[in-house]
Amino acid sequence: MKYCLFVWLLACSAMLPTSAQHVADAAILKLMDQYNAIGLSVAVVKNNKIIYNKSYGYKNREDKTLIQNTDLFRIASISKSFTATSLMQLVDAGKISLDDEASKLIGFKINNPKFPDVPITLRMLLSHTSSLNDQNGYFNLDVINPGKNPDWARCYNDYKPGTGYEYCNLNFNLAGSILEKITGVRFDQYVQQHILLPLHLYGGYNVDSLDRNRLVPLYEYNDSTKSFAVAPRAYASPKATLAHYTMGYSTPVFSPTGGMKISALDLAKYMMLHMNYGTGNGVRIISEQSSKTMQTKLSDKEHYGLALYYTDSLIAGKRMVGHTGDAYGLYSSMFFQPEEKFGFVVITNGCLLQYKNSVVALLYDAINLLYQDFIQ
Repeated sequence: MKYCLFVWLLACSAMLPTSAQHVADAAILKLMDQYNAIGLSVAVVKNNKIIYNKSYGYKNREDKTLIQNTDLFRIASISKSFTATSLMQLVDAGKISLDDEASKLIGFKINNPKFPDVPITLRMLLSHTSSLNDQNGYFNLDVINPGKNPDWARCYNDYKPGTGYEYCNLNFNLAGSILEKITGVRFDQYVQQHILLPLHLYGGYNVDSLDRNRLVPLYEYNDSTKSFAVAPRAYASPKATLAHYTMGYSTPVFSPTGGMKISALDLAKYMMLHMNYGTGNGVRIISEQSSKTMQTKLSDKEHYGLALYYTDSLIAGKRMVGHTGDAYGLYSSMFFQPEEKFGFVVITNGCLLQYKNSVVALLYDAINLLYQDFIQ
């Protein structure tokens, strides 16, 4: 896919680009050609300020609509940090503890049958050390509820809770359900009221509450046909489920594990909340201690904290904190350096899938060129 100059100009902001922006634009367009990307949105933070925000390529490839900076992506697993941040607000308020047992918080047994005397805690859910897996799926809580599914034991691994790590989406759909149980507020509405609104961000987990004209279609690549196709389930309406919604149980319909829809620009503003240890837009969202807890690894084998992890292999010589996302053909990344106050958000709605140091290659290369052009 070749991106000619007029496509780039139409996608640019009205501001006259600097020489650094010219260089970044040309390099990003070259990367998009290399990885056959449909579209791309980026945001750069330096010295605690957003200094660059640009969108390239197609929002809708069929009608040649271009991505705008205000358009919304389903950001996939970066969404987990919104769920964890919400729960840390309850920890700060003394309503729950990270060491509370998940069974007591959710209202049915969350207990590894191979280690029945070892409680699974909220901390374990948020750090993927619970011993849970996604073998039964994770789109509803029936899969792990002994009263609903006779095969519930398949959801547990063979190691003792708290001693091993396996990335598991079910952990965060359980965590989102716990948020509802404790607050009595529907998950999507809680995040809207307690995180998005205070930070002046537009987005959310409920697609029906958003302007659908701003949603960026996601394109999945079929390796056998060597072609992209729109993923229709990416923005499915929860309306049918809401008609018989059960608080604290139907929560996975909003996907606390991956369902946030937000622009790259507003995701960068949210990122600054964690870069500044709990404060964003002049408002303290969570305590400094809770923010640092989220960024501190809990597994000896992994660098994962609570819905955030650190990596030394993204930018040479820099320890970056953040998360990635992968769903329906979308690939997203949000990484920041909390001491030096810089960071990046890069999101594509479809590209060829290759990896560099465990990060999608297009995102890895884009972050490194943005670092060289704007930070270094």
